[in-house]
Amino acid sequence: MKNIAILGSTGSIGTQALDVIEEQHEHFQVEVLTAANNCDLLIEQALKFKPNAVVICNEDHFDKVRDALWQHDIKVYAGQEALSQVVEMEEIDIVLTALVGFAGLKPTMAAIRAGKHIALANKETLVVAGEIVTKAAQEAGVNIYPVDSEHSAIFQCMAGEWSNPIEKIYLTASGGPFRGKTRDELARVTKAQALKHPNWDMGAKITIDSASMMNKGLEVIEAKWLFNLKNEQIDVVVHPQSIIHSVVQFEDGSMKAQMGLPDMKLPIQYALAYPQRLKASFPRFNFADYAALHFEAPDLKTFRNLQLAFDALEKGGNAPCVLNAANEVAVAAFLNDEVGFLEMSDLIERTLQEVTFITNPTLEQLFESDTAAREASQRLMV
Repeated sequence: MKNIAILGSTGSIGTQALDVIEEQHEHFQVEVLTAANNCDLLIEQALKFKPNAVVICNEDHFDKVRDALWQHDIKVYAGQEALSQVVEMEEIDIVLTALVGFAGLKPTMAAIRAGKHIALANKETLVVAGEIVTKAAQEAGVNIYPVDSEHSAIFQCMAGEWSNPIEKIYLTASGGPFRGKTRDELARVTKAQALKHPNWDMGAKITIDSASMMNKGLEVIEAKWLFNLKNEQIDVVVHPQSIIHSVVQFEDGSMKAQMGLPDMKLPIQYALAYPQRLKASFPRFNFADYAALHFEAPDLKTFRNLQLAFDALEKGGNAPCVLNAANEVAVAAFLNDEVGFLEMSDLIERTLQEVTFITNPTLEQLFESDTAAREASQRLMV
């Protein structure tokens, strides 16, 4: 029985993780649940799974959550700092970081320092501070299990191959709802159109990132640190069906791919149960339903966010941190109808030019770079 802490239990990954835990109740137990604002769903989840503790980050909701749970012997904490404190609980075996954006970095680092294994669904943690996070995990003897479907695929392909060097990896991308569109067409797309992903059911932020292909750019940077790769060992291929989740190519030219229907519950369960594969009720792939699988190169000129991510990876230092912060501001602005779809890339590019470059940033300097990038992005929108 593994005790699980879910940071971000009311989001898309968090709710699907709880579905997995409910089905695999003989293997997993919920120890901690946290939410940013959705106190009603957090209360509902806590009453069902009976965790040891919950955290509501928005302190305005503390009284409501406490009043609903105190008689069930569930501890209730509030505030951002509580996230970093609660992951240190002795009973926790694995921390599933399912928070959105930069907010995942601090509690993930706290969990690593406390010796907790990490199931990582928060790619921004490694985008912003990959070298620092992976070094801390190595020093603490902590494993980071990837939850993103693409990185989980690479991880699964590497099983039994740890002593065999990787020549190259291919991260697959669906291409999102606007694959094949021209820049003129993208200039007119709406928020509603961007939020309709053809294959995956995800939260708003990651869905917009997928539509702009920034999500794939962030995954490229994440992959570098997860699998200790050189920049030139990482490539992206567009695969509209989302059946092949990623590919590893070895030095003899052999390639291994992980396949399956697009369902995040599978990589979530694999990360939580590793090294076991637990029998599950997930839908099965049927070859007869897919007469052909298609692949194409990404359009880096139309979807500039992916090129910006490659450029930030090549530059290194605090550039990926600035990229991530600018993107979070840009996506929020797009969702609030403050900028157009293509204008997000323009804003990110200008922010990268504006913020002071640091070659070897400390963790503190990365927090400062994040703040500076957000301030610059807001200023450049005016």
